[in-house]
Amino acid sequence: MKNNYGKYGVTVRACWVGYILQAMICNFAPLLFVTFNENYKIPLSKITMLITVNFAVQLLVDALSSGFIEKIGYRASMLMAHTFTAAGFIMLAVLPDLFSDAFAGLVISVVVYAIGGGLIEVLLSPITEACAMAAGADKERALQVLHTFFCWGHVAVVLLSTVFFHIFGIENWKVLALIWAAVPIINGITLIKAPMADYLKDGEKGLSTKELLKNKVFWVMMILMISSGASELAVSQWSSAFAEQGLKLSKTLGDLMGPTMFAIMMGVARIVHIKLGERVKLKDALTFSAGLCVVSYLIISLSPYPALALAGCGLCGFSVGIMWPGTLSLASQKIPLGATRMFAYLALAGDIGCSLGPTVSGTVAEAAGNNLSLGILAAIIFPIILIAGTMLSSKAGSGAD
Repeated sequence: MKNNYGKYGVTVRACWVGYILQAMICNFAPLLFVTFNENYKIPLSKITMLITVNFAVQLLVDALSSGFIEKIGYRASMLMAHTFTAAGFIMLAVLPDLFSDAFAGLVISVVVYAIGGGLIEVLLSPITEACAMAAGADKERALQVLHTFFCWGHVAVVLLSTVFFHIFGIENWKVLALIWAAVPIINGITLIKAPMADYLKDGEKGLSTKELLKNKVFWVMMILMISSGASELAVSQWSSAFAEQGLKLSKTLGDLMGPTMFAIMMGVARIVHIKLGERVKLKDALTFSAGLCVVSYLIISLSPYPALALAGCGLCGFSVGIMWPGTLSLASQKIPLGATRMFAYLALAGDIGCSLGPTVSGTVAEAAGNNLSLGILAAIIFPIILIAGTMLSSKAGSGAD
């Protein structure tokens, strides 16, 4: 089986860049929260609402997008996603100074690029799988490669932004926002004439929403996606705090030692799975990853040594690496006619998990007197559910009928 993509190579590479855009959307603004607080006198408690707005908009787009994507097609939808992303970053550099209330300008900017992020998240997996199938390549491998680019994008956004701020000063953050805006513009131009493959073969019809909702395997996949998102974000959202509180590092070093290490280890796990994928069954890899995630949670929560707890964060990054793309691949195997509609609902479930995991960790930690260890220990339920769901999926068989 070939692993090159032939004429679809330009499209697949554009999808890789698409996940770098998603990393920009999720990780750039949080680097500026303190700057927003100091420059615009916005309380930090209010600024953190930008994260909630981002996730909420992406959730809404996940829920509503499948219908119109099927009507207007992949190309138009991808161009729309890139347009919203570029516009949002340009607005981020401009609107706060144009509005009397800078926070309103920030919110509008986040809403605009979050629409792009929601569309990107729904589109990248089915487009990549469709191109891989059309080119005779391994679609599971293609999906794993695709998802590594979110990890490398995360690392690139944090590192390059940190370097830019160090050289040019954080007061020039608007220039950097405009530089990042150029990425979706350039990538969008490459997509104007890039070849697109159909996910379904001629004569095949994708399952309707009603048919998906009646499919028991679909609901197992939804539970797996919620658990995957929650398992990942319950730790990654707090890893910087662990580095700062446990090792007494600065904010910059905390970001580099926490979230950046987490993202690198996620990427390493996906590369390992790409190399071993043909020799390891997907459900076995997911079960092993979830078990390793449980171990990492226990190390983070119960270790008396801060350095070991931080190492547990890195192990957690490795353990969750294949959960999201692996569940998407498993769903594609189990429900081959799910098509774009299924990927949209799975993205919705994943984003629900991304919101649920940090919420559980944060709520329990606050109730325990800001004890992050206990908060993360409470979130151990999510990888445990993932283990149970993976076992259940193997018993459920195929959901294609």
